[in-house]
Amino acid sequence: MRQIVLDTETTGLEIEKGNRIIEIGAVELINRKPTGNHYHQYINPEWEVEEGALAVHGLTNEFLSEKPLFASISQAFLDYIDGAELIIHNAPFDLGFLNMELTKIDPDFTPLGETNNIIDSLVMARRKHPGQKNNLDALCRRYQVDNSTRDLHGALLDAEILADVYLRMTGGQVALTLDSHAEHSDTERQQKPLPVTLTNPLRVVMATADEQSMHQQRLDKIDKQSGGNCLWTHLQESNETKSEKTTH
Repeated sequence: MRQIVLDTETTGLEIEKGNRIIEIGAVELINRKPTGNHYHQYINPEWEVEEGALAVHGLTNEFLSEKPLFASISQAFLDYIDGAELIIHNAPFDLGFLNMELTKIDPDFTPLGETNNIIDSLVMARRKHPGQKNNLDALCRRYQVDNSTRDLHGALLDAEILADVYLRMTGGQVALTLDSHAEHSDTERQQKPLPVTLTNPLRVVMATADEQSMHQQRLDKIDKQSGGNCLWTHLQESNETKSEKTTH
C-alpha cells in the first residue's frame, strides 16, 4: 500500500482573491513505513504573499521570485503522487489549491479527489476526539509527537509531522524486526492476550459478621426507600431459593 502524506503553503487563504501555492511537501509511506522518498518544492506564485501568511510560513516574495513556476513542476508532482492514497490535514484546503493550479495548466484536468483516494486526517481526528482541538499542534501533544523544530510552518516539515501523527492515530507503525515473517503491527500485538503468572496466590479476605450485618441493614434501608425495588436484595433471595432447592 502506497500512501503520500501531503501539505502545502500558500500566499493566502482564499483562492477567490487570487492566492497561489508557494510550497509543496510530501512524505511517502509504503505499508505504513516511511521510505525516505520525499517530495519538496518551492514555487514562484507570481502573486504577493499576504502578511498573515508570511507570519505563518516566513516565505518572502524575494525568496520565491527565483523559484520555478507551478507549470514547470506539475508533471513531476503528478508522477510522484500517481496511484497513491493521499493523507492531508484539512484536505479541502490543499486539494482546492492544487486542483486550481492544475486546472490553470489544463482546463480538462480531472480533480485529484477523483484520481486518488483521499484521507482527511482532520476529519479522522474530529471523529476520534470530538469537542477537542484537532489542529496539528494539538495532535502532536496528544500523541506525544516531537514538533519542537516547528517555529514556522513548512510544507515538508508539516508533512513529516503529520505522517508520525497519522501512524500513531491509526494504531502505530508496523514493527521492524530482523525476521520479515515476524512483522506485526502494534494493534495486532495489543489484540493478543499476554500470559499472566502469579508469583503468590491471591489472598481472600472474608467479611466479618458485623460487616455482613451492616451490609444487610443498608440493603434493607435501600429496599424500603425504593418501595421494594432493591435489585441486590432480590438477587440474594433468588440465590437462597436456588440453594435450598439443590440441598433438598
